[in-house]
Amino acid sequence: MKLGSLKEGGRDGTLIVVSRDLQRAVRATGIAQTLQRALEDWSNAALRLNALSDALNQGSADGVFDVDFAQLAAPLPRAYEFVDGSAYLPHVERVRRARGAEVPESFYTDPLMYQATSAGFYGPRDPVRVVSEEYGIDLEAELVVVTDDVPMAVTPQQAAAHIQLIGLVNDVSLRNLIPGELAKGFGFLQSKPRSALSPVFVTPDELGEAWRGNKVHLPLLTHINGEWFGAPEAGEDMQFDFAQLVAHAAKTRPLSAGTIVGSGTIANQDTTRGASCFAEKRTVETLETGKPVTPFMRFGDTVRIEMLDRAGASLFGAIEQRIERQPAP
Repeated sequence: MKLGSLKEGGRDGTLIVVSRDLQRAVRATGIAQTLQRALEDWSNAALRLNALSDALNQGSADGVFDVDFAQLAAPLPRAYEFVDGSAYLPHVERVRRARGAEVPESFYTDPLMYQATSAGFYGPRDPVRVVSEEYGIDLEAELVVVTDDVPMAVTPQQAAAHIQLIGLVNDVSLRNLIPGELAKGFGFLQSKPRSALSPVFVTPDELGEAWRGNKVHLPLLTHINGEWFGAPEAGEDMQFDFAQLVAHAAKTRPLSAGTIVGSGTIANQDTTRGASCFAEKRTVETLETGKPVTPFMRFGDTVRIEMLDRAGASLFGAIEQRIERQPAP
């Protein structure tokens, strides 16, 4: 099934079930007012939401309306936790090589992960607002999974059973602020503002054979200003699968229902497939020519992130955003 949220009913939106073709939807408020509430009672809510999804796709549901993507909030407009990994080591290896650094051996056995901004997510058509272009505005096209309640210290095998939904994220990064923050030795803060989520999250069964080994085996397509930017294969070169990432996050603490776990920027060893962020593209240019050529994003630029199934149908809907200046308060 496919789940989303309308921009109504307060900060957490109103839960809706969306048809497989992303054209029609029905409110699910008789089951749960919000997606967060559904995830907190997932063993019961999922059965009823699946029944409603079947009725919608069979044409027998009541209260059906046409989907207007501009009226969709993020499926989880805010979450208790968003932890983002960096599971695609080709990206890590290239970035470090470009600055003359080696990849520590631990990176191959212990995932990189940080605590990201979760108090609010952009909807799939909301503009990305930034104070200054000098911050180095970048996108990061990624996959995310959403969990139910995860106990502390689960194994990856146990963690797999707690992955309930899958979606996309544009993990917005302000690249020119990152070096100064990391130099303090205390991680990201100002350099990682709000991110945007795909129109819908879907249950793993919606992906069919593309969901195997706790990975999504499809390319993630990004366009900038209408031009192809990249389509790396998400199922390739992923050093740590999603079950391993969830288990890593839960090593010393339980995870609350509705926790979002990100894959990190999707990147392949094969650079002809393009990139999922400007930092990656600029790194490849540096390795090839000695310096980056492509600038970071400017006000007025647009980004589109989408994943299609093998038949060409959109799985999660597209994140489509414009970069805009944030006015002073």
